[in-house]
Amino acid sequence: MTHDELWLTKYLEVKRFIETHHRNPSKYDSEERGRYVNWLRHNRKLMNAGELKPERVENLRKLLAMMEEVKRVNQYE
Repeated sequence: MTHDELWLTKYLEVKRFIETHHRNPSKYDSEERGRYVNWLRHNRKLMNAGELKPERVENLRKLLAMMEEVKRVNQYE
């Protein structure tokens, strides 16, 4: 597999997780952190630094928008 195929596979995996569970991956769950959170954090850093490919930036922005929609709100505020 090429790097682009691997990136797209991980992107689809994270997207499927959010669609299935209706929540963002948890940084406190070691499995989710290792599979999804670290990948998201790394790609967000690359995007902010301007080092991410343009087609990946577009897909990542869509994913981040989806994450914002399912973001949990503190019920006590």
